[in-house]
Amino acid sequence: MKKFSLIISLALLMCFTVAAQQESPDVRAGNKLYKSEKYTEAEVAYRKGLLKNPKSFEANYNLGNALFKQGKYTDALEQYKNAIALKPNEKPKLAASFHNVGNALLTDKKVEESINAYKMALKANPNDNETRYNLAYAQALLKKQQQDKDKDKDKDKDKDKDDKNKDQQKQDQQKQDQQQQPRQPKSQMSKENAQQILDALMQDEKNALEKAKKQQVRGKRSAEKDW
Repeated sequence: MKKFSLIISLALLMCFTVAAQQESPDVRAGNKLYKSEKYTEAEVAYRKGLLKNPKSFEANYNLGNALFKQGKYTDALEQYKNAIALKPNEKPKLAASFHNVGNALLTDKKVEESINAYKMALKANPNDNETRYNLAYAQALLKKQQQDKDKDKDKDKDKDKDDKNKDQQKQDQQKQDQQQQPRQPKSQMSKENAQQILDALMQDEKNALEKAKKQQVRGKRSAEKDW
């Protein structure tokens, strides 16, 4: 029994089906279709095999492979988990299933979860170099993601700092502009002050008129005097 491995350098996913002599003709037919890269038809055949024997490890496992090749990673993951539940004590099959679980999670960009799956696969089969390679790749990928996240946080902090500095500079400039503007004299006065000024002006005018009249009267008397 072999498992498929994520070949990162070539961006290819190598997949090999597993089968046993006692499996139904549907499972064997599914294997042939799978090898011919007819993944949809293989999926149908494996599902027919599961209808006849739901507890078939090979049918669940191989169906997971067929789904994976179609990009149905969530469905593939479900089938691998079913396969794991059926063979809890057979380490080679557990290792293969957990390896494929890791591949499905990693391809679906669930990096941290894929690392845990690869560790479980290595626990069942410590000598599996393919799993060890994929685990190392997933760990490196997670580290890079965390570093990128930290860089983004630093950029956001720098941007916030720049924005605060710009706001402060703007406020300082506005304050400076206000200080440089000449103060305008107050032009408002109360009604009482206005009335007092008006009364004073009227009184001045009245006094001026009276003074003018007196001067006119005096001038006439001196002109009429007959010596």
